[in-house]
Amino acid sequence: MKTADLYIRVSTDEQADKGYSQRSQEDVLRRYCEGGNIKVRKVIYEDHSAKTFIRPEWTKLLADLKKHKGKTELLLFTKWDRFSRNASDAYYMISMLKKLGIEPVAIEQPLDTSVPENKMMLAVYLTAPEIENDRRGLNTFYGIRQAKKEGRWMGFAPIGYKNKTHENGKKYIAINEPNASLMKWAFEMVSEGQFAATQVLKLAREKGLVCSKNNFLTAMRNPCYMGMIRLHAFKNESACFVPGMHEPLISEAMFYKVQDVIDGRVRQSSGQLIYVPEMLPLRGFLQCPNCSRLLTGSATKGRNNYFHYYHCSSACGTRFRAEIVNECFVAELQKYKLRRPMGAIYSRVVHDQFHNMTRATIDYRRKLVSSVTEQNNRLSKARELLLMNDIDGDDYKILKKDCEDRIIRLEAELREISEKPVIKIDLDEIVEKAVFTFENIDSIYVKADITKKREIIGSMFPEKMCFDGKEHRTGKVNEAMALSHLIMSKLKGKKNGAKSLEFDLPHEG
Repeated sequence: MKTADLYIRVSTDEQADKGYSQRSQEDVLRRYCEGGNIKVRKVIYEDHSAKTFIRPEWTKLLADLKKHKGKTELLLFTKWDRFSRNASDAYYMISMLKKLGIEPVAIEQPLDTSVPENKMMLAVYLTAPEIENDRRGLNTFYGIRQAKKEGRWMGFAPIGYKNKTHENGKKYIAINEPNASLMKWAFEMVSEGQFAATQVLKLAREKGLVCSKNNFLTAMRNPCYMGMIRLHAFKNESACFVPGMHEPLISEAMFYKVQDVIDGRVRQSSGQLIYVPEMLPLRGFLQCPNCSRLLTGSATKGRNNYFHYYHCSSACGTRFRAEIVNECFVAELQKYKLRRPMGAIYSRVVHDQFHNMTRATIDYRRKLVSSVTEQNNRLSKARELLLMNDIDGDDYKILKKDCEDRIIRLEAELREISEKPVIKIDLDEIVEKAVFTFENIDSIYVKADITKKREIIGSMFPEKMCFDGKEHRTGKVNEAMALSHLIMSKLKGKKNGAKSLEFDLPHEG
């Protein structure tokens, strides 16, 4: 009496579509064994794809067959597609089983492999399921690609959206709050170039966003958020974006600006914001007075609470108590406070600049239009060079892609400028608030949260500061604040009409 192991495999779609249930296969195999006087050693149930032999139960079976060599002589299954749907892998596995003294047998497609001509039938039995798999996969691929061309998002919705189904059964994605607002805020923060993407993620998590680092960085590259679907290159079709049927969260111009920031094509501000503890607002803005390295900051646990320090990471040993450094910085801010009589001058300058904004917008729009024309001319010239055989097809494709990418970005900016609504504002009220801020900069700084404090520091001092233990020494200062300091220090006691050898602001009569 021969001994056999019964291998029963289904996948979810096969069981639903063709009725390849495990019970049905087991019943057929056991009746075959009873009729052929075959002893069943064990039954293996597999619920996994047959594209490869990397299957959980098959791996266990193979290990058991190697361990108990000679215990079984046959491996029975209903059809060859239950065994494998990959011809090359199947031949290798058949060879391995025969080395272990085991004959694989498909009871509904019997073959005597000792007869050379039967190997042709074996090739048919093994190749047919693989062809069926490939055709099914190709049909699925074409279906997904056509759906993308029509603007439908395929797959699980990105964060900020959720999967929904229309009454007619068609699936789509819709905005999902509050994640949608948080992702929009994250794009805006990254586009400003002040926070790194990972720092924006930390701040977004504090606001309630639940997202891993990899998923967040992937989302920053996803054109879905600007209302587009990415269509990859295939055969003669070039890669492109197609308009999606879903509602965008951000504008095209902002999306491309974020890509430039992440890729490093846009220089970030020198006072880049960093996520830091509340007690260390100056971390990243201070230089070591001994070795000129940036001072970092950390907390040391005492007996009852924590003590914060700014310190150098080198061996110079520079170390300052955070409370002392912060208090001295507030004292430094008081030097730049604006006195009330100077508010009129600042107000006049702001009004002049505001009235020039319209002219600047028009000039910028003309510049964008000129850039688009320049790229179109460049593309036309490249086409002429290709026709004259001065450049080959590969070089032309590179030039064409570069020009088209730039045109897409420029046109996105043009659309954003054209669609931007005219905002009516009360300029006098805004200027009054700004003057009030300059007049109370020290108290506003003390009451602000850590993010606002670092914005104030970065805007006022574009270069690093140096603390010598008693006071802050600053390099370049924001021009508006430098002017305020000049007025308060050098011109404070100057009378109208008095002569001076130094260049000063013109006085009013």
